[in-house]
Amino acid sequence: MLKDTIIFNEQPSSANETSEFKTMFLPEGPQFPIVVEDIQHTHSAAQWVENNAELIDVYLKQHGAILLRGFDVKDENDFREVANTFIPNLAKYMEGATPRTNLGKGAYTSTEFPPELSIAQHNELSYIKQWPMRITFSCLIPAQEQGATPIADVRKVYELIDDSVKAKFAEHGWMLVRNYGNGLGPTWQKAFNTDDIEEVKNYCQQADVELEIISEEQIRTRQVRPAIHKHVHTGEAVWFNHAAFWHPSSLCPLIRKELVSQFGEDALTYNTLYGNGDIIPDDVVEHINEAYKQATVTFLWQKGDVLLMDNMLVSHGRDPFKGDRRVVVSMGEPVEL
Repeated sequence: MLKDTIIFNEQPSSANETSEFKTMFLPEGPQFPIVVEDIQHTHSAAQWVENNAELIDVYLKQHGAILLRGFDVKDENDFREVANTFIPNLAKYMEGATPRTNLGKGAYTSTEFPPELSIAQHNELSYIKQWPMRITFSCLIPAQEQGATPIADVRKVYELIDDSVKAKFAEHGWMLVRNYGNGLGPTWQKAFNTDDIEEVKNYCQQADVELEIISEEQIRTRQVRPAIHKHVHTGEAVWFNHAAFWHPSSLCPLIRKELVSQFGEDALTYNTLYGNGDIIPDDVVEHINEAYKQATVTFLWQKGDVLLMDNMLVSHGRDPFKGDRRVVVSMGEPVEL
């Protein structure tokens, strides 16, 4: 018997209330995320997660994301309690690609890009051999303006992509080429959490990553991964990759032209290709990004919000913002390719 369980009515427009909790959808997202609101604003989010583990599994399979709103989440310690309950097996951030601060005990800041920049939709660490199945965010300080974390159901993204595009990716997969130590992205020491190149060699061998050592400070890696996966628990087809996210067309055109003219495509910090090495045309990436756009739901954070997500079903991004903003994240429950 589930404690504090909310009986869910499948009608998207309905709200179901008990004396303590209410379930509903946001106006911005009539199908997801499903919202569980603490009406009294006094309950522990970690306790609710612990009491409703089976219900959470059901909600994640149906909707991909659960927004906990109004619960008593005030600081990083409160968030860690929720994260440790939702994700018992927390993961280390390996092959990291964006600047973030390790807050300890499995918690990190969200990507520390300048606030005026947006971050495109992506599933966390889709390019590594062992990715996190679950990911959770919490907003401790909302931005003064904007600052949303838009999310997209990648089952819908898959459906929106043309069959001809999917067929090419299904046949070849996608390739990620990364250059470390060129001054434009993370160092290999930062990305692999070590100063020992031998540890990097061992990791790459186990993770099916081709390693090229250019100098003491510079390395290049290549890895080929499937672009389309079947979800581990539901068997549904999902668009699960970073092929569009790191494609050269995502760069500012002037910066792209300058970098390629000076260093060539091989020297870009990130580059994506079809798995056989063929170039992915810009118009294909534009089409994929349009599919993401149509599937994306955007809502503004409220202080103390916690977003529980299935990382294989839902991608996420970030809108630009003004003012202070503090969003923290944990990930884990690793799944291996």
